[in-house]
Amino acid sequence: MSNASLPPPTYADVVSAAQRLAGVAHRTHVLRSHMADTLLGTQVFFKCENQQRTGSFKFRGAYNTLSQFSDEQRERGVLAFSAGNHAQAIALSARLLDMPALIVMPEDAPATKMAATREYGAQVVTYNRYTEDREAISHRLAQERGMTLVPPFDHPHVIAGEGTAAKEFLEEVPDLDYLFVCVGGGGLLAGSLLATEALAPSCRVVGVEPEAGNDGQQSLRSGQLVQIPTPHTIADGAQARSLGQITFPIIQRLAEDIVTATDEQLVEALRFFAERMKLVVEPTGALAFAGARHGNVDVHGAKVGILISGGNVDMSRYARFLAD
Repeated sequence: MSNASLPPPTYADVVSAAQRLAGVAHRTHVLRSHMADTLLGTQVFFKCENQQRTGSFKFRGAYNTLSQFSDEQRERGVLAFSAGNHAQAIALSARLLDMPALIVMPEDAPATKMAATREYGAQVVTYNRYTEDREAISHRLAQERGMTLVPPFDHPHVIAGEGTAAKEFLEEVPDLDYLFVCVGGGGLLAGSLLATEALAPSCRVVGVEPEAGNDGQQSLRSGQLVQIPTPHTIADGAQARSLGQITFPIIQRLAEDIVTATDEQLVEALRFFAERMKLVVEPTGALAFAGARHGNVDVHGAKVGILISGGNVDMSRYARFLAD
């Protein structure tokens, strides 16, 4: 089931993914905040994927992909590379579907994400994200062990599964004017764009990246894929070096824009979620709100959707963010 042999995902694939995920993934809450409305001068709706199984939207894409494995693929198992959320999502999905899982993780991944990945039953191999190539390591191990490699974002089934979060969001709040979505490799954004095009074509979808890692913004501006060195940012889930070969054309065709947020703005957003909404959100999960607030998009008077992508953060690190 290589990427090359699969057609690009469509909204029909998102619908099929939703059927596979029914009763397995959580249908996460949509929350409101009067203070958020005041800060943005608009109506704000938050889709809380930090409350999803494994603590992020990644479970949707992982389970949708693994549930389509052949019997032989299930027997040999799945291999993935991830800074944490995709790792946990693959590990739990593999456990639920009774197959082996091997995850290649950076040695500096948040300790809670690495521990959770192991607790779900996966084997973990570590590497140095600044000096070693995770994809080369992963392809070598997959070939040696006969396992199926599932990338964190650039796979049609992953994209379709992740699009189910926006599908649910728009079914509950169908008249959004804007939807803000975090961007790493673009899987969540691409899936959200497919769902929005079908369900709310007048809704403008804006991606949000860390300022230090704006490869997607550069790609959208230049019309071609831009690759950057691994960015240094607290948003560890958005440290992809480029958008994907599958995600970029979808984003290029359908996205309104990609804006950025600084690490300082992410910390400010984390504090807002903790103090005002009593939500634990990881830095990457705060990108969409920070972008809506600081990304120079005129949302005044509009209905704005914010996709909170995840809540997996080390508590000691989280405490430092809130205390600084």
